[in-house]
Amino acid sequence: MKNLARSERLAIDVSNITNLVLFVAKVYASIESRSLAVIASTLDSFLDLLSGFILWFTSYAMRNPNQYHYPIGKNRMQPVGITVFASTMATLGFQILLESARELVVGTHPNNDHDNEMWVIGIMVFVTVVKFILMVYCRRFKNEIVRAYAQDHFFDVITNSLGLGATVLAVRYQWWIDPVGAIIIALYTINTWAQTVIENVRSLIGRSAPPEFLSKLTYLAWNHHEEIKHIDTVRAYMFGSHYFVEVDIVLPKDMALHEAHNIGEMLQVKLERLTQVERAFVHIDFEFTHVPEHSNGKV
Repeated sequence: MKNLARSERLAIDVSNITNLVLFVAKVYASIESRSLAVIASTLDSFLDLLSGFILWFTSYAMRNPNQYHYPIGKNRMQPVGITVFASTMATLGFQILLESARELVVGTHPNNDHDNEMWVIGIMVFVTVVKFILMVYCRRFKNEIVRAYAQDHFFDVITNSLGLGATVLAVRYQWWIDPVGAIIIALYTINTWAQTVIENVRSLIGRSAPPEFLSKLTYLAWNHHEEIKHIDTVRAYMFGSHYFVEVDIVLPKDMALHEAHNIGEMLQVKLERLTQVERAFVHIDFEFTHVPEHSNGKV
């Protein structure tokens, strides 16, 4: 397990360092070619670096909570950071889209310097090959973060290939292929990160857990202790990257307070052992015909 964890950290570190080096190379290619498709691909690489920094910063902040200012921790910083980053990414992609449309209207032709063209082709091919190797390497691991890097490398292979193909075809055949390629990359970028924004916003506003997870919670609660007579409510909703869980159980009304407390507390501990659960709240009652304690009728 230690060797596996070390290999996973190595894969992440290699990915981050390689992203930085390849980004510098693509900046040079963008300056030399002035191709919108290459610039759009370079923008995608820059935002990969920015996303890595945001995830690192939020992870660092989450590991150093202030229990007085943030009593329940800072786990919601990660979806907030991702939402801010993804919104920026979609906005910059929209800017590339507008610039590409402007070039199509104006009819700006790309740089036809064949010496620069060979440099740009060499750099973009090198970047694409390295990204492909990193994608294959990272896919060997089951760690979700490492596999996310593998997915990111795969996206880079696609955008780099599109950028390179659009640039070469524009120089050698039709000039309009370059802005059209940039538009395709921009639309792909906007669509990808818009979906990320929607997913993280849903997690921040308290979207309910799927029925399968609620069934698991119900099963755990019902089989927790033989004295549980009824289960009044089982509720789970996103609160950042994990779930908040609320369970109402019914115990005999003549049960001693310390026994009821121990049953409820142990159920809370059991639920919070689930990796998807951040906090669990167990309410104990002696009947289940009452009106729910918490109303959602606030305006």
